Amino acid sequence: MDVTCIGIDLAKQVFQIHGVDHHGKAVVKKQLRRGQMLSYFRKLAPTLIGMEACGSAHYWARELGEMGHDARLMSPQFVKPYVKSGKNDAHDAEAICEAVSRPSMRFVQVKSVEQQVMQAEHRIRARLIKARTALSNEIRGLLGEFGIVLPASLTRLRRAIPELLEDGENGLLSDFRRLLCLLGEELRKLDDNIKEYDARIAQRAREDERIQRLLRVEGIGPVVASALVSAVGNGKQFCKGRDMAAWLGLTPSQHSSGGKSQLGRISKRGDKYVRMLLIHGARAALKAAENKEDARSRWVTGLAKRRNKNIATVALANKNARIAWSILSREETYRTAV
Repeated sequence: MDVTCIGIDLAKQVFQIHGVDHHGKAVVKKQLRRGQMLSYFRKLAPTLIGMEACGSAHYWARELGEMGHDARLMSPQFVKPYVKSGKNDAHDAEAICEAVSRPSMRFVQVKSVEQQVMQAEHRIRARLIKARTALSNEIRGLLGEFGIVLPASLTRLRRAIPELLEDGENGLLSDFRRLLCLLGEELRKLDDNIKEYDARIAQRAREDERIQRLLRVEGIGPVVASALVSAVGNGKQFCKGRDMAAWLGLTPSQHSSGGKSQLGRISKRGDKYVRMLLIHGARAALKAAENKEDARSRWVTGLAKRRNKNIATVALANKNARIAWSILSREETYRTAV
């Protein structure tokens, strides 16, 4: 069978494939069950295979790549324009096959197993932090119904719970005290779980040479560095540092026409989790820069005075993203500006 390009519409159990020959004529249109996927593609000669970057896509790309196929992943938003009519699996597979053959198409780098494990740790940690925030807000809200108002601080909340349980004159009934005790125990368990994931991330940071080089940059700690490595790997899928900053949504959105350039706010595209971590790290670095006299610190503090601290924070996060690209893709070591 003369198949030069195949598009696969991924799913959990039923996969739709669409293959064309070197003339672009459709020669394969069929469905495969999950158990048939590997055996089917093992029989084919090495060919170009396109898939959308969605759930399980990196797994299938690795498996097909080991068979000698050229498996490429694409963002779904870049595939959508090639869907010719109503949405169904066959039309999606045809659109993927068409999109992957375009010479100007942008592809998503296939993640390694180690990257996905690291990314899973970050996702679980982020979920636990979100749950802890929700729980602390719930505790403060319930206490507010009894006239006890606590500040929005986890440290103050942890300290206040045992004090409230020991205070016999605050008007809290025994039933509510039992509830507060259970909520306090739940909060402690979430704290312990988050500390465990922080320790795992710190241990991985000590073992990964790429993360160690990133840690030299002001505003990039173990959590930020490991999240960057899990997201972009060696960063060689980007041609320059600005491309990675744009992928993270840290560059201005553009609406230019007729030779007139119009730049707006940052685009906020791409991986919002890594962008959030970079901005939080930049905010801490900006605060520390107030007591330093090196060129980098003078630049960011001067920008904060001319504009405002939020703009300076995002600008520093943008700069850190570009520096991280250079460190990862060129295997360089960060040198502090004098």
